[in-house]
Amino acid sequence: MKLFVATLGAVLLCSHAAVVKQSGRSFPKDFLFGTATASYQIEGAYNEDGKGENIWDRLTHQDPSPIRDHSNGDIAADSYHKVERDVEMMRELGLDAYRFSLSWSRILPTGFSDQINPAGVDYYNRLINEMLKYNIEPLVTLYHWDLPQPLQDLGGFANPLIGQWFEDYARVVYHHFGDRVKRFITFNEPREICFEGYGSTTKAPAINATGIAEYICAKNLVTAHANAYYLYNNEFKASQGGQVGITISINWFGAKTDSAEDEAAAELKRQAEWGLYAEPIFSSEGGFPKELVQRVGEKSAQQGFPRSRMPEFTDEEREYVRGASDFFGVNHYTGSDISATENLGQHPVPSMLDDINVGSSTPAEWAPSASVWLKLSPDSIYKTFTYLKNRFGDWEFYITENGWSTEGGLDDDGRTLYYRTALESVLDAMDAGVNIKGYMAWSLMDNFEWMEGYIERFGLYEVDFEDPDRKRTPRQSAFVYKKIIKDRTIDHDYVPADNVMTIDEGH
Repeated sequence: MKLFVATLGAVLLCSHAAVVKQSGRSFPKDFLFGTATASYQIEGAYNEDGKGENIWDRLTHQDPSPIRDHSNGDIAADSYHKVERDVEMMRELGLDAYRFSLSWSRILPTGFSDQINPAGVDYYNRLINEMLKYNIEPLVTLYHWDLPQPLQDLGGFANPLIGQWFEDYARVVYHHFGDRVKRFITFNEPREICFEGYGSTTKAPAINATGIAEYICAKNLVTAHANAYYLYNNEFKASQGGQVGITISINWFGAKTDSAEDEAAAELKRQAEWGLYAEPIFSSEGGFPKELVQRVGEKSAQQGFPRSRMPEFTDEEREYVRGASDFFGVNHYTGSDISATENLGQHPVPSMLDDINVGSSTPAEWAPSASVWLKLSPDSIYKTFTYLKNRFGDWEFYITENGWSTEGGLDDDGRTLYYRTALESVLDAMDAGVNIKGYMAWSLMDNFEWMEGYIERFGLYEVDFEDPDRKRTPRQSAFVYKKIIKDRTIDHDYVPADNVMTIDEGH
């Protein structure tokens, strides 16, 4: 750990002068500081009180297990039974907001709205009410990857009826919680849902229909999002006065060199990784990104397909989806350099990766986390959000996830440095005119980290998964984040004096 921290510290020395020059800046009083979690990762109680099976229940119970440590989310952090302690942690940190997701199968066990589970509704009501008691705003995500298994059995996001099913689910959510929840996020990270879940095996349901299913999923998902958006606008907004948006995972992909070829490769990478989902909603033209559409069409013809593997939007569909959002949620963690000629690799044919055929790398000096994909990418938030503003205009942006993984332990200097650096980059972007309204740290507590199980830890609070009570203990980063929230500034010299977390007056 000492070697890791020293390495990370060395990486940050290169930006030290900029940090000093930027000192003294502060976040606006109405800027929302919070944390984020996801239902399957923390709730547990996978088969209690009428909850139905979801795709992660099905995947993690396979034998042999596809999870790195052969674990599952059956108990996880046991948040289903720990509403008061979870909100107490929010109060200790002084959070303005808490972003969490609802379990579709806990509310609708079969996935369909004819059977509503009262116990599931009650759990989320208790959580929301406990938060509001202490003026902590709930940011509610309707879907964070845990589709009810009965809907997956019918094709899931490859079935165009998913838009109707999701709209029905959204109506139940708005009806039961919309009187108190004023910001809803429809989907968390479409790329991970579609590319990893349908075009690969790295997320449930692990369909692995490469080059076809991820594109079908993309169109069905953004259409389902628009259904939920217009449902709220037409039936609930007048009485509830809230907002509906979507969260897209957007890491920074920059050209490795200033060559025209690398610039074009980086743009194609951006389109395939997240433009596929952002362009239909947030661009002025609507529809899928044009260069990617052209590339997939050309590749499809070369491979003998009678038509493009990427479905088209009709003019009516394009207009329906375009602009269907009140805000733009972004999950951002890292970045990479993109090349047209280097590190191209071998990919399945057909597949999205083969369609774009670009190489990705990271500089050796970027410090690593405990996750192979996550490295400290200097200024990546600034680069990402200024790009988004230039491409899509003056949307309200929320950073709905940003975080750092370790292998555990309470002394997490790497996470502390990462958060400070990230938040300096947020201020840089805001100084450049980007309308960033909030920042949600990932994560409030350690959780089930999908295919990595419990090996990688993202929590501000450590969770003892060997303890039946799932004891939560604040890490060093929790104290640092608390001070940032309280002061609305970033004190790079602050070192917590002790490890006793208390609740300040007002929380």
